[in-house]
Amino acid sequence: MSSSASPAWTVSGPVSRFRLFVIACLLGLLLLAGCSSLSTRYARVEHSLLAGNPQQADRIIEQAEDEYGSVSRVLYRMDRGMTLHLAGRNRDSSTLLEQAEFEVEELYTRRVRTETKAFLVNDTLLPYEGEPYEQVMLNVLKALNYAVMGQWNDALVEARRIDQRLNLLADQASDKDTYRDDAFARYLTGILYESTGDLNNAFIAYRKAYDQYQAARPWARVPPPPMLRADLLRTSEALGLTQEHEEYKQAFPAQSWEPAEKLQEFAQIVVIGYNGRAPHKEDQFIDLPISLDALRLVLMTKGALGRSNQDTRGAETLLYGLSGHVVRVALPKLVPHKTAIAYEEVTASGASGDYVARTELTQDIGALAAKNLNDRYAQIVRKAVARGAVKYALAEGMGRGARMAASGQGNQSVAPLIGLLVGALAHALAIGTEESDKRSWRTLPDEIQIARLWVPPGSYQVRVRPVNRSGTAARSLVQSLTLQAGETRLLTEQALP
Repeated sequence: MSSSASPAWTVSGPVSRFRLFVIACLLGLLLLAGCSSLSTRYARVEHSLLAGNPQQADRIIEQAEDEYGSVSRVLYRMDRGMTLHLAGRNRDSSTLLEQAEFEVEELYTRRVRTETKAFLVNDTLLPYEGEPYEQVMLNVLKALNYAVMGQWNDALVEARRIDQRLNLLADQASDKDTYRDDAFARYLTGILYESTGDLNNAFIAYRKAYDQYQAARPWARVPPPPMLRADLLRTSEALGLTQEHEEYKQAFPAQSWEPAEKLQEFAQIVVIGYNGRAPHKEDQFIDLPISLDALRLVLMTKGALGRSNQDTRGAETLLYGLSGHVVRVALPKLVPHKTAIAYEEVTASGASGDYVARTELTQDIGALAAKNLNDRYAQIVRKAVARGAVKYALAEGMGRGARMAASGQGNQSVAPLIGLLVGALAHALAIGTEESDKRSWRTLPDEIQIARLWVPPGSYQVRVRPVNRSGTAARSLVQSLTLQAGETRLLTEQALP
């Protein structure tokens, strides 16, 4: 029996295991190549938006639903909720965003189940539930959808949800310097409340927005917009808040503003400008050699292939897997896409004349993303290093276990080779599966700006013209509006890059 067993190990055994190793690595390379489809998808979306075709951008996201997978359903709904919003399909956008919000709440109670599996592979196996600022943007975008459609009661429901979410966020935040409030979201709720005649809640929202703009200014890079100062002066006077009104007059001595009573005779045009595109994340690989030979291999590989990236991962997986003495740690790195748009010029032309306003910066999503990553970075590093160490130990154990199993079957001569092959495969899989969680809501803009323009009742041609930082104007959005006294109409415009 022993003589018949020996050829099975010496001929077909090692050969079959080597073939298995090669096949597994080739499959790994195919999987790694598949990761590039993510960047290709967003590049196609951006190209469609640059061409002024948000409908095509939405179709690209819709057709990629299966690529998102079950763990990124929330992200799919976020991405498509934004493209539907840009395409003017506001009701469909709100439906998807509502589903995303519901699933976020469900995931909050189920996250622990998948933590162990993700720890042994990578965090992309965890269901994506959005960053805190992205969760706030779910309600913001729904509120904007309803406001665009003129469904102000539904917009106010979302305003109250925004307030509840931000209050909960503040209660849960352990560090006062973390993202725990959102000045832009507060300001938007103030606009919604004032547009529907609720000056009391509008003033409260404006005050909270101003305080948060001031508190977050060091990292958010957004000062309080001048129009917010006018809003505080107007609403505090209208509510008879004499002390607050005098304090704001002293704080903003040069700010011009119109009384609320006078503005009741006018209609309001609110323009929301989505400028640029949100940042994305890339892997930053750190390869830790366990031996002197492994150090030489890492240095040689870096010299030949350059900085580790998606294109070099396949070769590095093979080389480091064969070495068996390299631990790979993957950390996310934020890549910003700062918009070239300085502002939008809004012109309303009607029988009574031309009325002009400029949008003002109210939200820097790139800064929010950077703050969110910085707040969690120490935790991400600890987890990634621990995962790398555990995966290395498991790979070493698999190699030793295979060698011992072969020896136990009387195949001492080939046992080291069996252990080497199995160990190399295990190390290659450990390295090849290491990546950071790079998911984010990438169909959001880089910045959000707002303009508020009060005009006499009547019919208007409204032109929204993006102007870049060199002063050059891009194509204009033109829309016809007929407005009644006291009416508010909300328009959106997206400008790239």
